[in-house]
Amino acid sequence: MRIPHSLATVLRVCVSGGLLALLIVISRDELSALDVDSKSAAAAWLIAAALAIAAAFVMAAARWWRVADTLDLKVSGRSMLSIYLAALFVGNFLPTTIGGDVLRVNRLSHLCGSEASAFATVIIERLTGWVVLPLLTLAALASQPSLLTHSGGQIAGALAVGTLVMLAFIVWIAEHPRGLGRLSGGSRIRDALGAVHTGLSIFRRAPRAAGRLLGVGFAYQFLLVVATALTGAAIGVNPGLRAWLAFAPMVLIVQLLPVAIGGLGVREGALVLFLDAHGVNEGEAVLLGLLLYALTLLVSLSGAPTLAFGGRRRRGKPQAEVPLGR
Repeated sequence: MRIPHSLATVLRVCVSGGLLALLIVISRDELSALDVDSKSAAAAWLIAAALAIAAAFVMAAARWWRVADTLDLKVSGRSMLSIYLAALFVGNFLPTTIGGDVLRVNRLSHLCGSEASAFATVIIERLTGWVVLPLLTLAALASQPSLLTHSGGQIAGALAVGTLVMLAFIVWIAEHPRGLGRLSGGSRIRDALGAVHTGLSIFRRAPRAAGRLLGVGFAYQFLLVVATALTGAAIGVNPGLRAWLAFAPMVLIVQLLPVAIGGLGVREGALVLFLDAHGVNEGEAVLLGLLLYALTLLVSLSGAPTLAFGGRRRRGKPQAEVPLGR
């Protein structure tokens, strides 16, 4: 039974509101006791965090362009950045988890002439993040095993391993000839899934391209971890670099779950869970999550002009079909 979109949105708003209300009630004493030593220093940290988020979004667009270039879609990096920023605005300001990706597929398909190929670039670009984030967490936990002595570290480790196992299964199904490789033609959905299979096969045969893609993906996710640490510094939260590397990636994964609006409530709850054993009280963790969300919204405003005007001009006629691979 399919839940109507409007009802799903209402449910997600209720989940976000309920979780936030619960967290604020639980941590109201800590929130009221928060005292920032220097407001000017805090502002400087937050500006640095916003710049790190902006740089991360540029790297995310570069990661998407890397995918498109490997799949032989001839689109400029500037166009990809423009589309990505517009999609970012949609994803962060509208109550939906897929609206931004739908816009990316739609606008890129107008440029490259193939909706299936555009869909494949978005899916493969998304999968890259699910590779990098758990690897960052596992590397940090391996370098500092003491992080595993409390429940937050154990949950982060289990979540990272589970994510990699799930991702491996998804990629195997998508790339295997008897999986998505059997889907080609007959409908738009079959064409799109078949394009994902073909795209993953191209990356398997081009390990250097895959390595470059993962490198850009690492830079993107690392910048988001840096932004989290800088935001924490603004309110005096500093559990240590390896703690940030272990827990911030898992927060990024958890907040993508389609149960809340913009990860509100889920992100803050995850921060409370992961940072509890590192001298960070509930009030500080909740405030950190809200500040991260606010900074993300602020940077996402840069996508408003490209959303409004970016899809109006088209240069030349799109190609009838763009082949996947060289």
